[in-house]
Amino acid sequence: MQLVSNPGKQNKKIRQEILTTIKKVIDSGWYILGSEVEQFEKEFAKYCQTKYCIGVGNGTDAITLALLALDIGRGDEVICPSFTATFTALGISATGARPVFADIDEKTYTIDPKDIEKRITEKTKAIIPVHLYGHPADMDPILKIAKQHKLVVIEDACQSHGARYKGKRVGSLGDAACFSFYPTKNLGALGDGGAVITNNKKIADKIKMLRNGGQKNRYEHVLLGRNSRLDELQAAILSVKLKYLDEWNKKRIKIAQKYLELIKSPTIKLPKVQPWAQPVWHLFVIQTNNRDKLMTALAKKNIMTQIHYLIPAHLQPIYRPPAIKLPTTEEIVTKIISLPIYPELIKSQQEKIIAAINKKPLDINLSTDK
Repeated sequence: MQLVSNPGKQNKKIRQEILTTIKKVIDSGWYILGSEVEQFEKEFAKYCQTKYCIGVGNGTDAITLALLALDIGRGDEVICPSFTATFTALGISATGARPVFADIDEKTYTIDPKDIEKRITEKTKAIIPVHLYGHPADMDPILKIAKQHKLVVIEDACQSHGARYKGKRVGSLGDAACFSFYPTKNLGALGDGGAVITNNKKIADKIKMLRNGGQKNRYEHVLLGRNSRLDELQAAILSVKLKYLDEWNKKRIKIAQKYLELIKSPTIKLPKVQPWAQPVWHLFVIQTNNRDKLMTALAKKNIMTQIHYLIPAHLQPIYRPPAIKLPTTEEIVTKIISLPIYPELIKSQQEKIIAAINKKPLDINLSTDK
């Protein structure tokens, strides 16, 4: 069976290293906010080309804490794409601020800078571009808009560990950036985990307090904080896996390039890489006009596909009413399919997937059926 992602295969290859580091943590007797978290924070900040990294409980908390550290909350508005995991919007809502949804660029699936400008009001305080599927958002026009309107920019890089925008690591471009270490991410833990990175010491220090109950010193709570800490065990495992991240990303890139070169079905629209982007292919997402027929045909050949994401955030029950129209988002969500892509996907498996997509009987009526 070819799955969209398979973290179990990855973990099996470095099983002994993971077990050794787990034993080290167990034997240390220290499990929360210790040397393993400090070490990973230092390593990941360096990897992302930033000064500071603060480990937190998950990617959603990372967004919430970054906003709170920038004094964004009730009564404020934060612009973000609707076409992403709804957890981005949930992270905003958790502060009391209101997510304002913008449409996407059809080429990149990331937030459309032109639509951002349409959404700005006197209540707007921040923009959260999402580097979706491992492809960076177009940051220069976003940063320009933010500067003109005195807004902060928090990058949601939860799917783009290691990606670059014009040669710079995503996450190093805005005021702060958020990462998830959910097990299926390019850099995944063996459970939940997240981080905020920044070059601003004031932001970093505030997040450190906010993640730990708002404590300045032990038992001295000076902020209305949360309990959202990356634990020692996950941090130690992430340090092991970080050493392999570039190697794993290169394998993802190679797999994506093969898809781009060899998928020839006229009913399939392939993703496009922008000249300023170096994506890391967290997901490989194609489009077709008859998704159900294609997914069923592939499933019969034991090839599992998924939809990321079936319901955009602005159409989720929790954010309606008021409903808004985002035409590009609403069209694309009816067509997208995620194909298997992970470093351990072997050549013969990928060839089987490509052959199944290119097979003539599969193409019948795909471009016209609704």
